[in-house]
Amino acid sequence: MTVAPAIEAIDIVKFLGDGAGRVQALKGVGLAVSGGEMTLLMGPSGSGKTTLLSILGCMLTPTSGTVLLGGQTITGANPEQLAKIRRENIGFVFQSYHLFPTLTALDNVRLALDVRGDNSARAQQKSKEALARVGLALKMKSYPRELSGGEQQRVAIARAIVGSASIILADEPTAALDSENGHAIMVLLAEIAKDRERGVLVVTHDPRIVPFANRIVRIEDGKIVGEERAETKANSKRGRSRAL
Repeated sequence: MTVAPAIEAIDIVKFLGDGAGRVQALKGVGLAVSGGEMTLLMGPSGSGKTTLLSILGCMLTPTSGTVLLGGQTITGANPEQLAKIRRENIGFVFQSYHLFPTLTALDNVRLALDVRGDNSARAQQKSKEALARVGLALKMKSYPRELSGGEQQRVAIARAIVGSASIILADEPTAALDSENGHAIMVLLAEIAKDRERGVLVVTHDPRIVPFANRIVRIEDGKIVGEERAETKANSKRGRSRAL
């Protein structure tokens, strides 16, 4: 039986702005992200990669085209429905972490379950398990100001995976980190991407990330211009990475 991609964009067109300032950001883009692999979406600034990520993440609606989540169309959903789909199915990792400064690492992760209405004792345990998975078992009570940039990004990754999201969307996840911490974050994302129930899409312009990818998709001027499979080097590098 054929398994549907975790998420798929079909012939996506997106216009931004109005009047004389209206521009076509995406020009018939197609992209599928399957579970069990990491896909990189690479392109220069202004190429449309962040716009596409926002559409896949249900934060923007396309002007035309179709988005499928687990084989089911979400095109035409209203804002309330899109918010529900986003909460229940999509995990986000941002360049600037987006942590709440007044919440501990544990509470920042648990927030992803709180917004789903899950306030159970099990939610607390799941949040602890997610932090342990990203190597922060001893930092659960720490506030963001007490964590390094790499540790804050690990909290953000724990928050993205705690709800068993079927797709992880990461927007320049290493851009604010030094080389060593960026490498450690990519090792972690590559490990998460092995889960066949979850796809990982990373938007980046950083060529240092390429060795971690299973697939590289290139976008320019709002169009997909190339795609290649890659033999990842994450496993060989994992042994040399250092914990934060």
